[in-house]
Amino acid sequence: MTIRTKTPNPLDNPPIPMQAKLAAAWTSFMFLYLYVDYFHLYKPGVIDGLRAGVVFEFDISPTLLTMMLTSVAIPALMVMLSMTLPARVNRATNLIVASLYIPYSVINAVGESWDWAPFYGLSIGTEVLLLTFILRSAWTWPRTPAPQPVDVSVGR
Repeated sequence: MTIRTKTPNPLDNPPIPMQAKLAAAWTSFMFLYLYVDYFHLYKPGVIDGLRAGVVFEFDISPTLLTMMLTSVAIPALMVMLSMTLPARVNRATNLIVASLYIPYSVINAVGESWDWAPFYGLSIGTEVLLLTFILRSAWTWPRTPAPQPVDVSVGR
């Protein structure tokens, strides 16, 4: 009779705290978000529009640049907030912000030509997948049971 002992897995997967998962997802989202904007500059005519003072159909102005900065600053702040906010506030914040960024990401493709569908489909699809991961993770945030009262009465 042979007794087999279970050998430990050399590639152990310790549990990752929810805060770290959310921060990692927001970090991935930020990299993708920035690179999509960067690669958009390679689209013919974009640089000419920038030189003429136009982004998409909008005149470049302090207001436009402030709105664009805000759209990047919010996910950037979510990286830090996901690691530092208390669990209850963290969960709610992630649910709200990710829910708002899904339609915002999709709206970014409005008005683009079908020639660019693969680029925008892949980029926006990946953004939405990351945001869906954030939503699912925040929604299923593990709960700890409430502490049970301890009976300290002396036996009678």
